Amino acid sequence: MAISAALLLAAAAPVPETSLQIDIVGLRSQKGVVQLCLTREPKGFPDCTKDPGSIRRTLPASNPRIRLTGLAHGDYAISVIHDANGNAKLDTALGIPREGFGFSRNPAIGFGPPSFAAARFTIGDAAQTQQVRMKYLL
Repeated sequence: MAISAALLLAAAAPVPETSLQIDIVGLRSQKGVVQLCLTREPKGFPDCTKDPGSIRRTLPASNPRIRLTGLAHGDYAISVIHDANGNAKLDTALGIPREGFGFSRNPAIGFGPPSFAAARFTIGDAAQTQQVRMKYLL
């Protein structure tokens, strides 16, 4: 009886959660919106389409800051695009982004987006802040 009560208490224990402040810096203008994707799944990075559990937010480019709460501890990665014309996609010219983009941990950019591992950060007990610097190639 004591064992089953202990198992029930362990099963009912709350999952540790914390908050994450995301500050997006270096926007070229305040036009349009910022599309943000937060994922825990490498296969869902960088656009979140393959991760139904991802968190997606649209922020005004004039105020590119958000606090997300209730996040479970673990590894995450952020990708951001500055959708200056508001068409809900990253515009490109010959495969080169025409709008700004950025990632958590601000990894170096080569050909294509960085890997999940390059943008990965860990959320633990303490609330934290990630600053994403926008990059513009054109």
